[in-house]
Amino acid sequence: MTQTTLFSPLQLGGFTLRNRIALPPLTRCRSEQPGNIPGAMMVDYYRQRASAGFMITEGTQIEPRGQGYAWTPGIHSAAQINGWKKVTEAVHQEGGVIFCQLWHVGRVSHNQLQPDQQPPVAPSAVAATGVRVFIETGPGEGMLTAPSTPRELTTAEVKEIVQLYRKAAENAKEAGFDGVELHSANGYLINQFISEHSNFRTDEYGGSLENRLRFLKEVIVAVSEVFGSQRVGVRFAPLFTSTDEERVYLGLVESDPHDTYISAARMLSQLETGYLSIAEADWDNSPELPESFRVALRDAFQGPIMYSGRYTQQKAERVLENGWGDLFGFGRTFIANPDLPARFKQAHPLNPVDGASLYGGTRKGYTDYPVYPS
Repeated sequence: MTQTTLFSPLQLGGFTLRNRIALPPLTRCRSEQPGNIPGAMMVDYYRQRASAGFMITEGTQIEPRGQGYAWTPGIHSAAQINGWKKVTEAVHQEGGVIFCQLWHVGRVSHNQLQPDQQPPVAPSAVAATGVRVFIETGPGEGMLTAPSTPRELTTAEVKEIVQLYRKAAENAKEAGFDGVELHSANGYLINQFISEHSNFRTDEYGGSLENRLRFLKEVIVAVSEVFGSQRVGVRFAPLFTSTDEERVYLGLVESDPHDTYISAARMLSQLETGYLSIAEADWDNSPELPESFRVALRDAFQGPIMYSGRYTQQKAERVLENGWGDLFGFGRTFIANPDLPARFKQAHPLNPVDGASLYGGTRKGYTDYPVYPS
């Protein structure tokens, strides 16, 4: 029996991925202004990393209200769709597979980023804490600030946003993407509906866990009607401990995270969702996921499982060997090493990441990282 490695192929969404090394969603704030449009720099950035077995775009807002940070791209205007077409064409020319991560930040935004400077929208009118959003203060300049207090969505408005996700999926398909991933992690809109700490609704979308998962379920069904369920993925960020209040918003730590996310995984499996992505805590000294959770997740979800968050080649190989995961996202490592699969395979040294150029800026620290000589 042949041993499965990071360089073994994987079936996902009808595609045969050439390896199990993925480019996960990575916000870089490099879209062209005005209009939050993917431009030539973004085309080069994704093309350079197309040797990944699987690629997911940075978070891409589904509507103007979905934006929480300056200079992040959207997928709701004709110009944005045309910009993304150039990205998908470049990736496909290199033989890559790329999904668009559909993103709505909900309450993690500021009035200045919202249409007509209105309050952000959310499941409940409770401000996000322990987080800063990035607003523009001038051309190419910005600052971090606390999010604004949101207003609570009406039941009818929640259903309208479900349809906005469907429209975003249609736009992603028009732009040439191979599928979509739903950003249901890191304290953003879908996560806000799931969490007992941000959802205090009394309608069909609040209260019980089943009700708090209802919004996600309806969004999955809507976008699956566009791409087919096997070309839809969902990203979660379950946290089991929080020693730092500044980090709570990342996963909105639940009283019972095991039950919350295993129940969610079972729902995804019933909906025949194409894959499940788990973003692990990635700050210094962050705890690893409990082994019991990995085992239960594998039992609950029948499709491919992707993990990311401070992964090294060795850690990914250990998780793969134990049968807990199938696909692995390498974030900052892939930022600094566009040829990461080749470097892993040949055991070449890795470039260090330039932390100062992660968000916003020019090609420096974006498309100028060197590849290893062949």
